[in-house]
Amino acid sequence: MNRLALMVLRNILRVPGAYWKLCHYAKHTEEYSEEEKYKHIRYIFKRAVNSGNINLEVYGTENIPDENGFLLYANHQGLFDIIAITAAMEKPWAAVLKKELYTIPFMKQVVDCTKSFPMDREDLRQSMQVIKNVIKEVEGGRNYLIFPEGTRSKNGNQMLEFHGGSFKCATKAKCPILPIALIDSYKVLDQKGSKLVTVQIHFLEPIPYEEYKELNTVELAEMVHSKIEKVVIDSEKK
Repeated sequence: MNRLALMVLRNILRVPGAYWKLCHYAKHTEEYSEEEKYKHIRYIFKRAVNSGNINLEVYGTENIPDENGFLLYANHQGLFDIIAITAAMEKPWAAVLKKELYTIPFMKQVVDCTKSFPMDREDLRQSMQVIKNVIKEVEGGRNYLIFPEGTRSKNGNQMLEFHGGSFKCATKAKCPILPIALIDSYKVLDQKGSKLVTVQIHFLEPIPYEEYKELNTVELAEMVHSKIEKVVIDSEKK
């Protein structure tokens, strides 16, 4: 059976109510706290994990900064990445996502609830505005996830190059960076069937601004890429 179908079938009695509540939050987003909206999204995503024959192994939650106003940078393997990070992380965050996701029902509501930003990579002006918006939000104490590869890797755990431009948000906001390593996340939705699959998510030690302030964005991208790639490679050797 398709894994998405399995998730829905095992939650068939919960889906209508959970989706209605999500739509209500999205439509009246200013009336509810970020914590309340994120709690509901996390409930939905955790249900998806628990019902989809997915063993989510989470490491390094002690590395998540206590204070808000930081950026998360993760390698990108597919749509399940967002589900995994949300299920693993209690602290609310938003994301920079490709614009196509905003046209998908459910994802549109998640974007609206979290005040995430769809980015049109073909529109330089719109992309620059998104970066400015993220900087302002992070400076205001919110947390944002960015996938610096720009698109998901189609080669399993083999990572793509990180784009230096993705790190302008960090250098301008002067905030801590939380690297995240995702391992085997692609298997959840890319592989046929619904047999048990294990996904690892590693929250690495945060990088304070003082540690990278002398680097340009390309050098910073290489640093973060190296830290994440090492965890991915080491996990495959075990």
